[in-house]
Amino acid sequence: MHPIPVSISLSSYGADYVRQRGQEQFIDLLARAGARRVELREELFSCVPDPLALGAVIAGAGLDCVYSTPLELWAPDGQPDIRVTQKLHIAHELGAAAVKVSLGHYHTGCDLTALRELVPAQGPRLLVENDQTSQGGRIAALLAFFQRADEAGLGVGMTFDIGNWQWQGEAVEQAASQLGRWVQYVHCKAVRQLADGRLAAAPPQVADLQAWDRLLAQFSPGVVRAVEYPLVGDDLLQVTRDQVRHLAVLGLGAPAEEVSHA
Repeated sequence: MHPIPVSISLSSYGADYVRQRGQEQFIDLLARAGARRVELREELFSCVPDPLALGAVIAGAGLDCVYSTPLELWAPDGQPDIRVTQKLHIAHELGAAAVKVSLGHYHTGCDLTALRELVPAQGPRLLVENDQTSQGGRIAALLAFFQRADEAGLGVGMTFDIGNWQWQGEAVEQAASQLGRWVQYVHCKAVRQLADGRLAAAPPQVADLQAWDRLLAQFSPGVVRAVEYPLVGDDLLQVTRDQVRHLAVLGLGAPAEEVSHA
């Protein structure tokens, strides 16, 4: 395993393929590829897992995990989604380091006290990610939330998704400068525009890795970074191993390697 921890979001292997096989079937692959963390995706479970059993498999492979849920932290009525407590409990049974959610419909009238009552003082960390939506993918809303969370004594951190800023036309460098103090987990993905104009996640080219290297140098040294772009090929172990190697050196000032494609 590499000294700087790399995570793999299991969505990277394709939603249909992961649902068919089961997320637990990828644990050994990740460990053999040198990853340090698996990001479990709630939306990819075809049936409700036994979190204690799955957590034992993950720990047995020498990995830690993050539990990702599509839950939006703040509902349209300005109240925190009470299901966040359930998600944190599942993560606790998994032995997860954190639960990843999106911001949702936060505004200055939202009650941070109500959120504090839903988030235990001990247990997995709550990480809020910038998603691709207008409500949860803009710098101003996220900055306002994290500043008020600090004032309220909430130990909430950020998942910084490098690619997602493009969906809202936000500058990633500005986002890193203003939000970097809260970043505890980084999603890496390149973004390409398709023929029909839509944006899509893509594996990085050398220029992407160089940009990510500069970006991660602004965050806490050794911050966990995750693959969240397509991992495809005949030899998934080698494909995964190559991408883990690329991400493990980001932020260290090392020159970007030539990117291998299976």
